[in-house]
Amino acid sequence: MRVLYPAIAENHSRWLAVSDRHRLYVEESGNPLGIPVVLVHGGPGAGTSPEHRRFFDPQLYRIILFDQRGAGRSEPHAELADNHTQALVEDMEAIRGELGIERWLVFGGSWGSTLALCYALAHTDRVLGLVLRGLFLGREQDLHWLYQPDGGAAQLFPDYYRDFLAPLDGDARHLLSHYYRLLTSNDELARLQAARAWAIWEGRISTLLPRLDAEQYYGETHSALALARIECHYFVNHCFFVENHIIRNIEKIRHLPAVLVHGRYDVICKPAGALSLSDHWPELELQIVPNAGHSAFEPGMIDALVKATDTMARELAHA
Repeated sequence: MRVLYPAIAENHSRWLAVSDRHRLYVEESGNPLGIPVVLVHGGPGAGTSPEHRRFFDPQLYRIILFDQRGAGRSEPHAELADNHTQALVEDMEAIRGELGIERWLVFGGSWGSTLALCYALAHTDRVLGLVLRGLFLGREQDLHWLYQPDGGAAQLFPDYYRDFLAPLDGDARHLLSHYYRLLTSNDELARLQAARAWAIWEGRISTLLPRLDAEQYYGETHSALALARIECHYFVNHCFFVENHIIRNIEKIRHLPAVLVHGRYDVICKPAGALSLSDHWPELELQIVPNAGHSAFEPGMIDALVKATDTMARELAHA
C-alpha cells in the first residue's frame, strides 16, 4: 500500500491580489521544471496544509497550493463579500497566468472537486487532466443529504446531528438560512458557537473510524469560523451555479484524462454522486475505495490518490 511522499518544504510563496478586497496565499514546492499540478482544497473555506504537498512525487511535479478567498492564510479571513464560485475559477486562472504555466494537472477533493470541475469546464484548454476525490456536485440533493434531518448523514449520526442543531435550539426548519444568520451575526459569541458546531459536525463524520480529538481539532476557532461561514454562504446561494451544472456540461471535458477516487463509506459526499458522474462520463476512471470515508488522509484514500498522481505523471510524460 502506498503512503504519502516524505514531507518537503515550500520553494517559495507569494501573495496574489485578485481584487480590491482579496489577496491569496500561493506557494510552490517540488521540481520547478516538473509537471505543473494545482491542488484545489475543500470546504469551501478549509484551506491548505503542508501535508497536501505529499500526494505528489516532488521529483516529477511542480506543486502549486493556494488558499481560496477567505480561507487559510488568504486575506481577509472568512470574508464573504466578492466570494463566489465564478470568482474562484478566475482566481485559479490568474494564478496560472502569474506563474507562467501553460497547462496544469488539477487535483481537487470534496468542494475542491467541484471547483476543479468548474474550472475545467471554463478553461478546458488549460487542463492536462483531473485527479478528483470525494466528489461533491453541489446539487440540492447533496446538501439535503448532509444537512437535513431526513438526509442520510443525520440518520447515520443522530447524536452528532443533535449537537449540530444545538445552536438552532434543535429546530432544523430553514436550517441553512438560520445558520447563516448566526454566522453573520454581530454577536461574536453566537457566531463562534455556530461556527464550532458546524465544523465539528462535518469533522466528526468525515472519517471511517472516529477521531478521538475531533471536537478539539475541528472546533479550533480560527479555522472553524472560515469553514462554517464560507460553506454556509456558498450553500445558501446554491453554490452560485444552476442545478446540476457539472453533469449538464460534462461533454465539454470528457476528452480529458481523469480519475475519481471515492470512499465507499463517505457520509459527507454520498458515493451515489460519484456513480452518477461516471454514468455521464464513461471515460472517467472511477475507483471506490472499500475501506474509507470522506477524508483524503485515510490509508486507503492515500494509497489510491498517490497511485493516481504517479500514474498520471507517467501518462502525461508520454502524451
